[in-house]
Amino acid sequence: MQDAFSRIRQTRTLVLVTYDSVSWLVAFAAMALLQVAVGYSPTLVLPSALVLGVSCAIAYVGIGLPLHLHLGRSPVGSFADAVLASLVSGLVGLFVVTVNLAVGAPARVSLTVTASMLAFVLVVGGRAAYRLLRDWSDVRRLVDPATREPVVVIGAGNGAAQLVASMLRDPDCGWRPVALVDDDPRKSHRRLSGVPVVGSAFEFVEVARRVGATTAILAIPSAPSELVSVVSRLATESRIDLKVLPSVSNLHNPAHVNISDVRDIDVTDFLGRQPIETDVESIADYLTGKRVLVTGAGGSIGSELCRQIAKFGPSELIMLDRDESALHAVQLSITGRAMLDSDDTELGDIRDERYVKALFARRAPHVVFHAAALKHLPLLEAAPGEAVKTNVWGTQHVLAAAVATGVERFVNVSTDKAANPCSVLGYSKRLAEGLTAAAARDAEGLFMSVRFGNVLGSRGSVLTTFTAQIAAGGPITVTDPRVTRYFMTIREAVQLVIQAGAIGSRGDVMVLDMGEPIAIRDVAQQLIALSGKQVDVVFTGLREGEKMHEELFGDDELDVRPQHPLISHAAVPDFSPVTAEGLDPYQAPSVVSRTLAQACAGMRDDLARRSATTVVTGRSEPPQG
Repeated sequence: MQDAFSRIRQTRTLVLVTYDSVSWLVAFAAMALLQVAVGYSPTLVLPSALVLGVSCAIAYVGIGLPLHLHLGRSPVGSFADAVLASLVSGLVGLFVVTVNLAVGAPARVSLTVTASMLAFVLVVGGRAAYRLLRDWSDVRRLVDPATREPVVVIGAGNGAAQLVASMLRDPDCGWRPVALVDDDPRKSHRRLSGVPVVGSAFEFVEVARRVGATTAILAIPSAPSELVSVVSRLATESRIDLKVLPSVSNLHNPAHVNISDVRDIDVTDFLGRQPIETDVESIADYLTGKRVLVTGAGGSIGSELCRQIAKFGPSELIMLDRDESALHAVQLSITGRAMLDSDDTELGDIRDERYVKALFARRAPHVVFHAAALKHLPLLEAAPGEAVKTNVWGTQHVLAAAVATGVERFVNVSTDKAANPCSVLGYSKRLAEGLTAAAARDAEGLFMSVRFGNVLGSRGSVLTTFTAQIAAGGPITVTDPRVTRYFMTIREAVQLVIQAGAIGSRGDVMVLDMGEPIAIRDVAQQLIALSGKQVDVVFTGLREGEKMHEELFGDDELDVRPQHPLISHAAVPDFSPVTAEGLDPYQAPSVVSRTLAQACAGMRDDLARRSATTVVTGRSEPPQG
């Protein structure tokens, strides 16, 4: 049969013209004979019907010629081909009815109408039949049950439809889709490329056993993390190899799902699949055509910021970091080359006040994302002076330069450790939020902070640590079996950071919705299950400055979401730059830590005092310091 289709393709124009012409002749002859058979018309109508059939065939081919209907304008049997054939058939039918009436109706009007309708069915139906037979032939030729592993596809939506078609048409694919499962009752009788829906999503284990499949593919790019987690657990318990289509934002081409998109499941699939809706227009308004500076551009958050900002077409993307290797990596990920000889990279340290001033004066950025920071909690507990130099003084250097050069928008990247802080990291980032709020009062532009929790896959994150420990054979170290943390993928967090920059309020902190907190012990166990190894989990106890459960809001902050369902606005008390300059990072670590804690307490007391003044007098008292 494949040879037959090859010959048809080689003589496509002749075959199509012949088939369509014969269809019109057959339609008129058949309807004329039918009318004669039922006694509706005399036998004399047959010659007239044949003349009309020939005339319609000539008109059909003639109209189709300039439209390239028979010359390969569209694949035979495609939607575009069917629409064009239908249009030409309608024009020819209208033509024959009109001409028949104009010359005195030698044939009954009913004949011209019904024959035109039958011709339409034959023309379009023949194309559909050809397409079905060709696809069936291609599948039989490519999909050899003896050489392909049967697989169950979870989902029967658009993503699954494209995936199944891709698997059936790819000669190098080692899978053969044999069954679909989906929870939507409207899809219970659906077939995708001949593959039937045979059950609900959570019945995939039973279906796999029934059809002899040991692999299942979760083909729902928009699947929430809860669904992915349940499916992963069922697959692990049943020893079924689970593959996934990544979330829409991670697909190579979201409009065209392909077999190459399928990958092994990983922990980010069931911890970080939070659907993010961003207002692209509002983001473009403040990034497109602007000079955008990202500090800490070589870090996990900074590099992802650079990659996403680059898509909005800034006039200049300025990537600042003190780590030359990190700058090399981020430039390579964005441009595909990393010569480090272009003006999009800046090697420098935000601790160097003179350098920061000179950089802002020279590059004059319109928008600044301040992601440079020290972030490892245990190290900063031992060296709190370094947190002062980078997270407090370094932030103030950047803020002062931004105010002096008229930056239009400034986004300080913060952390959930700044909410009710109890660690050096939390203290220093809370003070950075206060410095940003203070700068916002003097700046012409819009200055704000953005706060969020743990990001999956960042350097030093729990995910990378656990993965390395599993690779080494264990054990995995968890501080406490009860400890929980908020999680979000880097891509999702950065999407919201950029969105927050578009809708932020002057001086406020934008708090990202991180979903529900997750037990660290569960993360460890899921990673162990995915690895297939036997690894122990050891509980080491909370370290100095660590919380059992992280918080996104301080006790004096409210969860208010006036513009975006995933972004809260919270007021931040000022922290005076003069007070920041008076911090002494060279004192004993315990003294520095205590000083930072007292500074944060002073911010909280100042906010409480100003709030009380507002309640009593009805006026907001300006900040002191």
